Amino acid sequence: MLICLEPKTETLEVKKSRFIATACPCKSLDELKALIDQTWKAHPDASHVVHAAVIGTQFSCSDDHEPKNTAGRPALEVLKGRGLTDTAVLIVRYFGGTLLGTGGLVKAYGDSAKLALDGLKTEEKRSMSRFSFSVGYDLFELARRKLESLGARDLNTVFESEISIEGILDDEGCKTIQAYVQELTGGKKGVLISK
Repeated sequence: MLICLEPKTETLEVKKSRFIATACPCKSLDELKALIDQTWKAHPDASHVVHAAVIGTQFSCSDDHEPKNTAGRPALEVLKGRGLTDTAVLIVRYFGGTLLGTGGLVKAYGDSAKLALDGLKTEEKRSMSRFSFSVGYDLFELARRKLESLGARDLNTVFESEISIEGILDDEGCKTIQAYVQELTGGKKGVLISK
């Protein structure tokens, strides 16, 4: 499965109706609700804010008062077809005065979702774990460089009598840093890993 790395917005116009579609990372239903609320605040004069989301193995979509299955469902099918998870597509519609009919709505919302997802920056979803360890000042720079090369995220460093380092790595990176810290410290230090 793929995950979205950063938001992307595209606009489509169909018979004077404007569709503004945004694809973005979304890891929970609470986060999805917040995204919908933010979108309404950014577009208070919009006719509809439709959404589709895949979060883990859960699906969510809403037609937001468009005819049943003409808006959220087509966007969700596009999203599922791209093999994405932890991703939401929000589509804002400004009504242009011309009714599109059910077929026209399905096409417009599906095409809007496709536009937002085309060229989206993604990466393979990996299982991530939190790690923490401490090293002496003499080994800190070596450990820091290794973590950087492994793509560690959310690093937090505390300088006391020793330097405590914590952050997030994929599971393979955690195994690598564990072996590296043991090698650096001659087996005197280990790495604590938690999900």
